[in-house]
Amino acid sequence: MKLAAILVAAGRGTRAGGTLPKQWQPLAGRRVFDWAYEALALHPAVESVVAVVNAADTAHVPAGIEAVAGGATRAESVKEGLKALEGRGFTHVLIHDGARACLSAQVIDNVIAALHAHDAAAPALPVTDALWQGNAGQVTGTQNRKGLFRAQTPQGFDLAGITAAHAKADATAADDVEVARAAGLAVAIVGGHEDNLKVTLPEDFARAEKILAQRILADQTTGADMDIRLGNGFDVHAFTTGDHVVLCGVNVPHSKALLGHSDADVGMHAVTDALYGALAEGDIGRHFPPSDPQWKGAASHIFLEHACELARAKGYTISNIDCTLICEQPKIGPHAAAMQGEMARIMGLEPSRVSIKATTSERLGFTGREEGIAALATATLVKP
Repeated sequence: MKLAAILVAAGRGTRAGGTLPKQWQPLAGRRVFDWAYEALALHPAVESVVAVVNAADTAHVPAGIEAVAGGATRAESVKEGLKALEGRGFTHVLIHDGARACLSAQVIDNVIAALHAHDAAAPALPVTDALWQGNAGQVTGTQNRKGLFRAQTPQGFDLAGITAAHAKADATAADDVEVARAAGLAVAIVGGHEDNLKVTLPEDFARAEKILAQRILADQTTGADMDIRLGNGFDVHAFTTGDHVVLCGVNVPHSKALLGHSDADVGMHAVTDALYGALAEGDIGRHFPPSDPQWKGAASHIFLEHACELARAKGYTISNIDCTLICEQPKIGPHAAAMQGEMARIMGLEPSRVSIKATTSERLGFTGREEGIAALATATLVKP
């Protein structure tokens, strides 16, 4: 068996709320997408993972991850993923929803084991609650729950079989099991898990956060192959003429501006260098040389997003960052919450994992003479 996986993450997920599709929203220090991708990519039997994303979301995909643009429906998106696997020697494929962030290795194992004896297999849980039919807020009947299951993913298939099935199917199928059965493929049911929920509604984030936090704590307790990295960053920019400074992504009114090759966001630069330092990847200058004119005046979030994507591509979770701005003026306190929120948004983290604070140098040195601003940052990365 030569196994690949397709991570379907092209939907809009509007029922989950938020300003971003649910797969790109923060969850337990990462994003929903990152957890789902890692569950597949770190499984020893999965040789390759193809992410299928909306064409408008390609900037959210971490560097080093293979991704293709999806279609207007889930079935069309799966077809694009299957096309990406053509001619690469794979015999079987797992197809997983990008909104199922809490996938465990055991569920993947269950599906793979069944694929040794079946052309298709999918995890599910038996329905245990009573089922009602209803209309206009009233119960109108009951439904026998015997033989009913709640479907989950990843759903596994013989690659040639599911590719042929999708070629004949329309775009209305709810999942790949429906496509497979329409083509005459028998699908084995294997054990799913209650934790393998699909993030759909706003309250699902809290439940998923709790599940993942328990897993992280268990890993930390056992110390099982944990890789914890610390990095620090330090940056300085001098004042020049202007009417505002950019600090941690926020425009702060001031009688001067900061001088730099990019937008001179000294706080964001320090955090970016802290991330690169934790990864032993040098500093901003290595990845975005100041000698290259394309980066002149560039927005610093470009650098920070690259560092975050690099960390995630290497399998690390950004546990927290701590940034201290050192200056006499402007006053940081009134803007700290906005800075915290903007940095969290850019990094795909909960705001509680981002610390932005300030201090003065007691009128000593260049910051004390109000010649510029300095920033010091620390980043913690964790790989299970």
